[in-house]
Amino acid sequence: MSNPPSGRLVLNHSTHIPGLIPLLERLTHQAGIQTITPGVIAPVRAHAPKMVLKISVPIRGGFKVIARQGKTVQEVFILTPLSQEQLEAAIENVLKRR
Repeated sequence: MSNPPSGRLVLNHSTHIPGLIPLLERLTHQAGIQTITPGVIAPVRAHAPKMVLKISVPIRGGFKVIARQGKTVQEVFILTPLSQEQLEAAIENVLKRR
């Protein structure tokens, strides 16, 4: 009995939105996720009371996702062969299990 292959989470920044890393770690266990890399973090004016992950644009080999919580946003790059709809379903599945 073998575990399904899981993706990897690349942690190359020292700062992340609080609570983002555990969510991304759970996302790596979803089928089809290859690599997740959190990117630039920035302040914004609008307030998001709870964590939101929204697919922004397709990139070569996957998608750029925007993570928002409070008055902070962070880019997250997800490499996957999944379609946008399949990735949205995987993200929703992870967010529901919080």
